[in-house]
Amino acid sequence: MTIDPGITSTPRIALYESEFADDPHAAYARMRRDYGPLVPVELAPETPATLVIGYAQARRILNDPLRFPADPRMWQQNVPPSCPVRPMMEHRLNALRSAGAEHTRYRQANADSLAAVDQHHLHDLVEQVASDAISGFREAGHADLLTQYSFPIAFRVLSSLLGCPDEIGTRIVDGMAKVFETADAEHGNQILVQAVSDLVALRRQHPGNDVTSRLALHQARLTDEEMTHQILTLYGAGIEPLTNLISNTLLKILTEEDFSAGLHAAYATVREALDTVLYTDPPMANFCISYPPYAIDIDGFLLPAHQPVVISMAAANNDPAVIGHAGADLLTGNRAHLSWGSGPHACPARSHAYLIARTAIFHLLDSLPEIDLVVPASELKWRPGPFHRALESLPVRFPTAT
Repeated sequence: MTIDPGITSTPRIALYESEFADDPHAAYARMRRDYGPLVPVELAPETPATLVIGYAQARRILNDPLRFPADPRMWQQNVPPSCPVRPMMEHRLNALRSAGAEHTRYRQANADSLAAVDQHHLHDLVEQVASDAISGFREAGHADLLTQYSFPIAFRVLSSLLGCPDEIGTRIVDGMAKVFETADAEHGNQILVQAVSDLVALRRQHPGNDVTSRLALHQARLTDEEMTHQILTLYGAGIEPLTNLISNTLLKILTEEDFSAGLHAAYATVREALDTVLYTDPPMANFCISYPPYAIDIDGFLLPAHQPVVISMAAANNDPAVIGHAGADLLTGNRAHLSWGSGPHACPARSHAYLIARTAIFHLLDSLPEIDLVVPASELKWRPGPFHRALESLPVRFPTAT
């Protein structure tokens, strides 16, 4: 089978519509039935791509940076700035959107700066932020855990790690939300770049014990523009995905009684809950984008040159060829999922993300052990978008203190 780079012979599946967000796993099942492991999709109107939903094919592509580089410069030459997904995909001077020696230089600077984060301090910071968040809604007896708990934790913890003042951080979050939603992405990108540039200038002048300052002092000698793009990547990879990882895991705990009972009885751990969600509903469902420099055949599928190849971590993780008949038993305690990526572009901050999410969830369950959803899980809304798996809200209620 050939994936046609044209627009007529191969119908493409739109990943940006609400119907896809409502039930992506049903969509993946139809894709697998109709197309196999590689699927012609649209990330936005008139923005074609190939979605990789086979686990074996995804692993092969992620670990083949020569044939599948992450540099999008040839692709974006024919993509207007107004394209809603372009800010998430365009070339930037960072490890995520570069290849070769350029990628190695950026990745090393990021890895070194993140490695210097004190894990004990990070744990204490998350607990303090979580405690402050709970104090803000405990007496009300109800809360939206997404906007009042998961998001504040991701935002405040990451801003602290990056040495970012609240005023700049608020602008960064505003821009990041617009980019992820793709509704006003071009404007959001402008807001982001200006805010992060202000942060870089601040830490150049007043360095501290934070990731931004360490990047500025790193032997890679990053320019201000390069610094801006490193911070953009850290914020993009930190706030939105981490917010959704915490929220999606809390949703699983709140809706699956056996799993919740196992946690409270110490038969299961929060880490296992996180890994199960990373398998089934990862916060970045479709990402790890590459751009083949020439047409490439993968198992009889011809991938067009310079057209995006997007890894569906959500679909590949749940590939029946891998899971077989083991079902949920395979997922418990298994960390072979692709939700952190794989190969040279695998997430360098996964240990930090695990620690933040695990601490936040454990603290909430310990502080408010009797939490229930306000509405049935079937009535919760998922935000449309080709990349993320994100709730609009997570409303809960709980007994108030007497």
